[in-house]
Amino acid sequence: MKTLPVLGTGIGWRPEIAEAVERMPGIDWVEVVAENTCPGHLPDSLTRLRERGVTVVPHGVSLGLGGAERPDAGRLTALAERAEALGAPLVTEHIAFVRAGGERTASTTLEAGHLLPVPRTWDALDVLCENVRIAQDALPVPLALENIAALVAWPGEELTEGQFLTELVERTGVRLLIDVANLHTNHVNRGEDPAKALSELPVEAIAYVHVAGGFERDGVWHDSHAHPVPQPVLDILADLASRVTPPGVLLERDEHFPEPAELERELDAIRETVRVNRPAAPVTSEPPRPAAPTGASTEPARDRLALAQTSLLSALVAGTPAPEGFDRQRLAVQSRALIGKRADVVAKVAPELPVILGDIYRPAFVSYAQRRPMTNGYRHDALDFTEHLLAAGKPEDPDARRALTDWWLDRVGPKPLSQRPVARIARRVRLALGRG
Repeated sequence: MKTLPVLGTGIGWRPEIAEAVERMPGIDWVEVVAENTCPGHLPDSLTRLRERGVTVVPHGVSLGLGGAERPDAGRLTALAERAEALGAPLVTEHIAFVRAGGERTASTTLEAGHLLPVPRTWDALDVLCENVRIAQDALPVPLALENIAALVAWPGEELTEGQFLTELVERTGVRLLIDVANLHTNHVNRGEDPAKALSELPVEAIAYVHVAGGFERDGVWHDSHAHPVPQPVLDILADLASRVTPPGVLLERDEHFPEPAELERELDAIRETVRVNRPAAPVTSEPPRPAAPTGASTEPARDRLALAQTSLLSALVAGTPAPEGFDRQRLAVQSRALIGKRADVVAKVAPELPVILGDIYRPAFVSYAQRRPMTNGYRHDALDFTEHLLAAGKPEDPDARRALTDWWLDRVGPKPLSQRPVARIARRVRLALGRG
């Protein structure tokens, strides 16, 4: 089995801090969101970093390997292309599901727009392991999977997080991306002991470690990636570093970026935490060889998992009743968090919308999202939201409505409007604006 490189200390590359990252001392590698990169048009900053010998690792967020369906071939191909374009030594993804529904449940496919936890059951493990093997076969480099943060816990779980990850590694040989901030999140939100989780982990399978900040509100820890790294997260990193020297450690920051000097101080704290807690005896970084697949069909497990995940996701994004055994208060918190993230991402995908709508953007989007789950990604969500507003005669300001109409008409696609279901809306809006 291929030995992974020692990555060193890195930071999540984001366009907003690209220039700062290039100037930062001691940056050995960076991680990029795979879906935000185009193999044929890499940002100049990434190209310059690569030319300097800085390793770039693509980090995927949309495969949904913990979902009931097998991985989408197109998404796997796209991830493989990014790994090759970046010359990456590995790629990473998450142990999570991001969509549910479809043919197995005779329902509409729903998109979470976020990483949701997989139940730690034998059914979910069987499905995840087969999905991981499919992904491994399609990727040109090794795969590492990240533990996620969760606001809600599945009832009736059969394994601890450490046991679940150990089984996953033993069956597939996959590497692990351990996020110590997520261990802290699960400690606050679900009462799970991070030390116990670390003691059960196959630390020899760790490819690298994530460190990030968050905030606590009303007894719930939100893994925001937009706040400084708190001491409890560094304490978990120290515990992990005392068990194994991680091949790589990376600081994640996705928004509300501070001055570069503050990021550099956080990187220094991370380096020092790893340095002073090195284990007395080195641990090999070679994970066990994967066990041979049993050959048993996963279809019954997939069907059961599909029903469970669809029920949960529908409660979170479509307002259906909470599945039995879930904490309804926590589900409400998660639902609000999903809508908030959805509003934030649509604002990034379509930055013109908050500019055109001003202060009414967020309340209008929240009202829309509470009644309409996302079914086809964020770009379609932006168009559907705009169509919804225009059909309702909003915004009330005629200049804003005119600008919103122009924005929408420019993006509804190549078909003539007369052939589109939305044509009636467009005509109505144009008449209202005196342009029809």
